[in-house]
Amino acid sequence: MTSTVSPAESVLGSSETESTNFTFIDLFAGIGGMRLGFEAAGLKCVYSVEIDKYACQTYRENFPDDIHDPQRDITVTHVDEIPEHDVLVAGFPCQPFSLAGVSKHNSLGTNHGFEHETQGTLFFDIERILKAKKPTAFLLENVKNLKSHDEGNTFKVILRKLHELGYDVSNKVIDARYVVPQHRERTYIVGFLKSITPKKYPEFKFPEFSESDSRKTIDEILEKTPDPKYTLSEHLWRYLQDYAMKHRAKGNGFGFGLIYRTDPSMITRTLSARYHKDGSEILLDEGDGRPRRLTPTECMRLMGFPEDRFRITDFKIKVSDTQLYRQFGNSVVVPVIERIANKMADHLRKM
Repeated sequence: MTSTVSPAESVLGSSETESTNFTFIDLFAGIGGMRLGFEAAGLKCVYSVEIDKYACQTYRENFPDDIHDPQRDITVTHVDEIPEHDVLVAGFPCQPFSLAGVSKHNSLGTNHGFEHETQGTLFFDIERILKAKKPTAFLLENVKNLKSHDEGNTFKVILRKLHELGYDVSNKVIDARYVVPQHRERTYIVGFLKSITPKKYPEFKFPEFSESDSRKTIDEILEKTPDPKYTLSEHLWRYLQDYAMKHRAKGNGFGFGLIYRTDPSMITRTLSARYHKDGSEILLDEGDGRPRRLTPTECMRLMGFPEDRFRITDFKIKVSDTQLYRQFGNSVVVPVIERIANKMADHLRKM
């Protein structure tokens, strides 16, 4: 194919990024983490879908040139509304497949996974679009636990459905700790349409990640003069300590996670959508009293978002801290997506 689209600036400053004329659609788009990675790899977004109104506010602020509004419900979107595209990209909601989601639905006495009446059917909207549009490739992202949910049956159904649609499929669990200082494992599923893949063409290989990869340290993501409001109150700090002590006495592993500015080798726990509640999974101890939670800007950096595009510090984002914490906790690590997108683009160019 002839290259026509100028690539977005690479999040990692990669020299491998080339311009392409490949297009993609961004489903369950959130605040655009997947999109940023694919744009950095030189692909062009032609359509996006996100149902959450607050995420859409952030999305619009950062992608103001889109000719369509991303806010829509994928379950009632007709395939004729979706433009032709080369790659389908979808970080589909993980609640029915995650450990937290399974626990929640079990406690409520409801079904989860493919039997869940709402979120559990969202994969089938991806299947519906793939069947109608037949894009050359796709990338799906979900929690690590997707592969083990229901003793592996959920994942088997997903792979079988994708194969039945005519795709060669590869999958891998990748930990983002090699490109950002955060332990964050996610399942990635990549597929390429068999009908246009040469018979002797090598199968897709995910990018390799290792300790030799470049990443920022904890100190490099931290703000120099954060607002004192992010320091925990005496009451909350005492509650978290008592809670951790109680569970340690029972032999459980529950508790808060501390990080230190002075330790460049530290890797945080996984940032979650519930971080706004107490910040317990990632608390910064600077040695001068009560710890503090990360600021939204620090969470943005922890997820590898490019600051020149995502201007929180310039007050471009008009949503609350609570919404920002949820949005980053639900998002993807952008440098991981960029590296996968670069590999996919290279694979597409050879087809």
